[in-house]
Amino acid sequence: MADHKHGEMDVTVQEKTFDGFIKFTTYSVYVIIAILIFMALVNS
Repeated sequence: MADHKHGEMDVTVQEKTFDGFIKFTTYSVYVIIAILIFMALVNS
């Protein structure tokens, strides 16, 4: 069985995926907040 050596795995793909997920989540939250504010203003 191969010995595990800490820090040798290439994680660039995982980092790019995580960064994309964080950006998508952030933009989604902004859009949801904007929709809620718009709905509150129109409903008044």
